Amino acid sequence: MNLDPIAGVAHRPDGEPAGVVILTHGAGGNRDSPLLQQVCDEWARRGWLAVRYNLPYRRRRPTGPPSGSAAADRAGIIEAITLCRGLAGGPLIAGGHSYGGRLTSMAVAGGRTGGRAELDVSTVDVLTLFSYPVHPPGKPERLRTEHLPDIRVPTVFTHGTSDPFGNPAEVRAAAALISAATEIVEITGAGHDLRSKTLDVPVLAVDAALRLVGGGPHHP
Repeated sequence: MNLDPIAGVAHRPDGEPAGVVILTHGAGGNRDSPLLQQVCDEWARRGWLAVRYNLPYRRRRPTGPPSGSAAADRAGIIEAITLCRGLAGGPLIAGGHSYGGRLTSMAVAGGRTGGRAELDVSTVDVLTLFSYPVHPPGKPERLRTEHLPDIRVPTVFTHGTSDPFGNPAEVRAAAALISAATEIVEITGAGHDLRSKTLDVPVLAVDAALRLVGGGPHHP
């Protein structure tokens, strides 16, 4: 299992994996964020192979915000999904936190570069998006939802009710744009980092994704 090309870390289950989960980080973060580690640990406990990986801009430099083009980061996401598709049978679930989740959703929406589809959408069975940035903080008019109607796979939004990137009503409106089944996991009182003293965020997010697994195309 060579994850060097995507700077990935695997969380392996006991026994044969039921499927593969692949997650990436938000702007300014990296694969070692507490949220990604905790969610991947939970997936491994449920019998899935979970991979957390760095986006291309983070592979180039260890700190700082995204640099270069979003298209290059999307290409890195497609590379990661393609690589991880071959690691185990069963469904594949992809997503990430904030910026990483948004770009993953754009790739799965079937955006085109140079006239070619970026990703065969049948590759992904479920999207799992943590703290989706519906809009920049304080700028609700600048929606980042234009591609959501093109998503055709079941999608989970795990979102804090105090997140400045989107309030609960805005997240519900964004989810309603997706033609496939969706679930919204509201983390009461949590901000963009999804930290909660009362709720087990990884358990809730994984539970929701597993409920939706049956809605996507499965792979032998």
